[in-house]
Amino acid sequence: MSDGAEMTTEEYPAIDGRGFRNVLGQFCTGITIITTFDEVEGEKNPIGFACQSFAALSLDPPLVLFCPTKTSRSWAAIERSGKFCVNILAEEQQEVCARFGSREPDKFAGTDWHTSDLDLPVLDGTLATLQCTVADVRDGGDHFIVIGRVLALSESTDSDRPLLFYRGQYTAIEPKKSKPAPWRADLEHFLTTTTLDTWL
Repeated sequence: MSDGAEMTTEEYPAIDGRGFRNVLGQFCTGITIITTFDEVEGEKNPIGFACQSFAALSLDPPLVLFCPTKTSRSWAAIERSGKFCVNILAEEQQEVCARFGSREPDKFAGTDWHTSDLDLPVLDGTLATLQCTVADVRDGGDHFIVIGRVLALSESTDSDRPLLFYRGQYTAIEPKKSKPAPWRADLEHFLTTTTLDTWL
């Protein structure tokens, strides 16, 4: 390849799938449950799935995104309904996460939840929830990139510790590390100030 020439897709070295997953596992994430109601033949059923691929996208307008696999039946239901709720799990909700990440036919059985004013299934005991409409859907390889416009949000007072996932297993923040850091004001400034280099 000559100097200055761009590599084509075929010229990039192959990435080992297992190695790729291991490297991505170094990035600690929170865990969410994405929920909606699926109405089939006049019967409305709550559906949901565990999702790590969730992120804030925009403050103005308020946008978030999540990335379901293209073969996800839960995503198909969300696409039909046009709206969804993001339930941010608390540290105590490992069993909830395991259930919604399983192949159980009724993932809501034995799970405490309620229907919101926006007619979405909302899990109880979470750190926070964001109720959204589907604003846009983009291609993302073997996933879709779903952009949601936030319509309503809430925070729970039951817990102040998130459920985290790191290197393929659950983890948690240290008790002494859960207090506001001395640089909290700088972080708040960073998150609310938009510049050309701002990533949030």
